[in-house]
Amino acid sequence: MSSTRGKLRPAVVIAACAGLVLTSTATAAAKPDPGDKLADKLAKNVDVGNINRHLIALQRIAETNGGNRAASTPGYDASADYVAGKLEAAGYDVTRQEFPFTYTETLAESLAVAGTDVPIIIMSYSPSTEEGGFTAPLSVIASDDSPGCEAADYGDATGKIVLVERGVCSFAEKQIAAADAGAAGAIVYNNEPGPLNGTLGDPSQARIPTGGISQEDAQALLSQDGAETALELRAFEEERTTFNVIAETKTGRKDNVVVAGAHLDGVADGAGINDNGTGSAALLETAVQLGGKAKVNNAVRFAWWGAEEFGLVGSTHYVNSLSFEQQLDIALYLNFDMIGSPNAGYFVYDGDDSDGEGAGPGPYGSAQIEQSFVDALATRDIEAEGTDFDGRSDYGEFIAVGIPAGGLFTGGDGVKTEEQAAKWGGEAGKAFDDCYHRACDNLGNVDRAALDRNADAMARVAAKYAISTEDVNGVAPKGKKNEAKVAGQRSAQRTLVTAEHDAAA
Repeated sequence: MSSTRGKLRPAVVIAACAGLVLTSTATAAAKPDPGDKLADKLAKNVDVGNINRHLIALQRIAETNGGNRAASTPGYDASADYVAGKLEAAGYDVTRQEFPFTYTETLAESLAVAGTDVPIIIMSYSPSTEEGGFTAPLSVIASDDSPGCEAADYGDATGKIVLVERGVCSFAEKQIAAADAGAAGAIVYNNEPGPLNGTLGDPSQARIPTGGISQEDAQALLSQDGAETALELRAFEEERTTFNVIAETKTGRKDNVVVAGAHLDGVADGAGINDNGTGSAALLETAVQLGGKAKVNNAVRFAWWGAEEFGLVGSTHYVNSLSFEQQLDIALYLNFDMIGSPNAGYFVYDGDDSDGEGAGPGPYGSAQIEQSFVDALATRDIEAEGTDFDGRSDYGEFIAVGIPAGGLFTGGDGVKTEEQAAKWGGEAGKAFDDCYHRACDNLGNVDRAALDRNADAMARVAAKYAISTEDVNGVAPKGKKNEAKVAGQRSAQRTLVTAEHDAAA
């Protein structure tokens, strides 16, 4: 009997320990994920009514400052003051990062082929024609796998105005190749429905007057090779200085920072309420509701970029101002550029290139960010689609240096398809934003239901990564490391007890 009791004693201990472990595990499983908890709270607190109040402020700032909020103008400066004031009241230290850029403003843009007028938009940093423009034969360039990307594609284009399809290489590269072939001007037509509003990116790359036209208008010109063409493209240029507005939580680790950004400037033609008041206002409300002393594991750095409309100048300057070590301190970048388009689509940047279109995947971690946004929109019963990293927004330089990125977009000058209208509502065959870069981009140019849904997704994903970026870069929150340590200690205790039992047996 006594020997039987001796053998049972360790078994009882094992059973008791097992009961304790099971109870502890069940408790841990029931404990809500901190990232989910913060995401739910922030999404609830980021109210579309407050975001709309910020949009009203931006509209009134434009109204009282020359009708726009373009970089380096009084309207931009007043917009930045408004954002900074709200951030400071929410407990952030705010900095303004100055940088130079080339300001441009359109003076004239006209195109006529065989006497028929064709709408054209001058590309940012395009060289200007003489006042009144010039006339030359049209040279229609055949499309291939890389249309107009090499001088050989143009043949002898001496003195001609070339018509070339968008795609593969940049607008700057196309007009450089055309200039090398002797062209006097370049017209790039869209490779998808809708008008083409582009930039040469850098004044130093500009060689010949260059403008963009729609795919639809181009169809009538493809058979007009050799037709007399009149082109006038003129813009005012001036070297100026503007700034980014940057604020960061005082809490959270500084070597694994979540950066979230939206460009604050608009074009000179209007108030820029959808582009990009919507992204800026939702980002501001997210920052205000999170607060400068939020309980987060990773610091969150909010940025309002300047001079995006002049070639992503502010965000590019910011990334390039950082040393390699400072870039390593950035875990990821989240971008919000137009999130309330009036004929809204629901697009998430295609981090894994699952759509197989355009530029390819983003840096490692971008696919995980994409999925986080897809999941966040799904909480509002929205089925998202991918959109290419086409280089048209502020994620560009982050990706270029290997920082994973993602974000939201409700569409610009692209056209909504029948399938998209059936899925999301709205009008098929019409641009997502008919007022893109126009004077009518005002308070009446916003789908507030779309803005509400996207603001929720913004808040959820920012909150998730403020707690943990482990799925993006493997950096686990400190709390998880402690849990793993405790679990290891429990495992060792179970092993020890089992060994004692085996020895006693």
